[in-house]
Amino acid sequence: MAIDDLFQIPIIQGPMAGGSCTPELVAAVSNAGALGALPCSLLSPNVIEEQVARIRTLTNRPFLLNFFVQGRPSPAADEIEGAIELLRPVWEGLGWSELPRPNQWCEDFAAQFDTLVALRPAGVSFTFGILEQKQVARLHAAGILVIGTVTTVEEALAWQAIGADAVVASGVEAGGHRGTFIGRQQDATLSAQELWPAVAAAVRIPVIAAGGIMNGADIRRALGLGARAVQMGTAFLVTDEAAIHPAYKARLLSGEGSTRLTRSFSGRYARGIENGFMRRMAAVEAQVPAYPIQNALTGPIRAAAAKSGDTELMSMWAGTEFARARPMPAGHLVELLATELASASQT
Repeated sequence: MAIDDLFQIPIIQGPMAGGSCTPELVAAVSNAGALGALPCSLLSPNVIEEQVARIRTLTNRPFLLNFFVQGRPSPAADEIEGAIELLRPVWEGLGWSELPRPNQWCEDFAAQFDTLVALRPAGVSFTFGILEQKQVARLHAAGILVIGTVTTVEEALAWQAIGADAVVASGVEAGGHRGTFIGRQQDATLSAQELWPAVAAAVRIPVIAAGGIMNGADIRRALGLGARAVQMGTAFLVTDEAAIHPAYKARLLSGEGSTRLTRSFSGRYARGIENGFMRRMAAVEAQVPAYPIQNALTGPIRAAAAKSGDTELMSMWAGTEFARARPMPAGHLVELLATELASASQT
């Protein structure tokens, strides 16, 4: 089996962590002939099993799972206290006398990986890091195709060297977290138009283009630059099956504002709609601890924002082209994109 066997239409729905990607969204995309993707990085093994079981009741088509490659952090007490202090203006502004402490920093990647192998999805994609070659071999032995997320040519070559079946080349325009794992995150600044052809020229495996892709003409452009398929996240955030907060969805559909990269929410650079939290933390964001520590510490703040509908404290991840997102059922969006791609291919 090859990557091309997973879809009829060369579109992968971006695996957007944080609850926006429901089993219903994944299944609707796959049923329409594209490839749905379930983000599993923030889910326990039991929840992963439950959501995969739900997807399999809704579709018999292939789908992807997605994970963050990460170890188990053990931050020093003074690092945690320093991070909480940096967040003091925010949590005091909520009327809290202290910031609630998380029960855990992140899920156990080793346990997630075992669950992944047992579930045997058609494919899996990874970001934030790179696997060991023996892990790739284990996935292949289970019949699972392996996709790595990259932001540079060097990273693409690293994934190819350990046997990956494809790479997602993510331009700086893409929404959500950057997948950089070689060098400094802030140095991975290639635009989609620069990154896609550079990666396609450097590797022998298929390249999946990501970043700023919103319609069929964008897909055609990416394929013309050497991509085998595209990955689209922001375009699917406003579909009927996506489970984002109504206020967040309204901000996306308003088309107002702009996006920028920030590490203030999670400790890793990610692109989202600029808001009050980003502005308040801008002066100190270089000092916040790395993911997942900062991500866990800001969890209660983001939960409070969701409860009150306060978009100034939400992490509203979105790509630079979010104003072009079109609300409709996910299956209809795939069909529309296929029609637009066919039309663009004829011109």
